[in-house]
Amino acid sequence: MARIVLFDGVCNLCNGAVRFIVARDPAGRFRFASLQSETARRLLNDVAQSETIVLIEAGKTHTKSAAVLRIALGLRFPWPLWFAFIAVPRPLRDLVYDWVARHRYAWFGKRESCMAPTPELQKRFVD
Repeated sequence: MARIVLFDGVCNLCNGAVRFIVARDPAGRFRFASLQSETARRLLNDVAQSETIVLIEAGKTHTKSAAVLRIALGLRFPWPLWFAFIAVPRPLRDLVYDWVARHRYAWFGKRESCMAPTPELQKRFVD
């Protein structure tokens, strides 16, 4: 079953994360949609999640640091080793996540519109 990653489509850091995941997921287990898409609105039941990455897997929704660590777990070695950080209490992990999320546009930039995936990457999008 595919895992769906919902990401901020105008965030350069988030777009880089999608490319990072694709390069380390040769089996193609992860699929993608931007948080600005109709697919994301439908999957999240119109809940605004623009400040976080969302992973939907096996009917469960994971956000923030939990999503990042579960994504790492699904990538090829050595990235699953990062899942060990799940032992860090979530409030502490999410504190770091929220700090990066607050500064992501200043540090990495922002696009005017969602990225247009390459034809190869388009196959991995659920939109």
